[in-house]
Amino acid sequence: MSSRQQRDAEFTAFVRASSSALTKTAWFLTGDAELARDLVQEAYVKTYLAWGRIRPVEAVGYARKVLVNLNIDRWRRRRPESVGNVPERPVPSAESAADERDRIARMLAGLPRQQRAVVVLRYLDDLSEQDTAACLGISVGAVKSTASRGLAALRAGHVPEGEPR
Repeated sequence: MSSRQQRDAEFTAFVRASSSALTKTAWFLTGDAELARDLVQEAYVKTYLAWGRIRPVEAVGYARKVLVNLNIDRWRRRRPESVGNVPERPVPSAESAADERDRIARMLAGLPRQQRAVVVLRYLDDLSEQDTAACLGISVGAVKSTASRGLAALRAGHVPEGEPR
């Protein structure tokens, strides 16, 4: 097997192993399944181009950082979001797993971009504060304070009626 074939086989195995996690992260960052798939594909292209420089144990982290940076670039190209532009969708009375993911995505969409990214990476992707800071290019202190503000905003503004805040 040639070195290129070996490289392609390793990358194909990496894509199979990481696609579910990266797609989930992208979906929670964007709230849009189609956009999430596009971001993951673009992240894979950039990761493949750097594949020879990436150690296998760092491949998922590298791809996740590329994904987050692509999403940040997307934010910068668009006009600023405002919390008032969050689409309201009725939540069915019997929530299935898909309904719950949709509800969480809508809640996250109401957060400022950096808070959303920190909350997704810290609590949905279960990254450490240090890994989140490295992925976003911010300090650990900024991760802590941003996560705290994001969680407080979620608790204050998105607790279903009838539940304590």
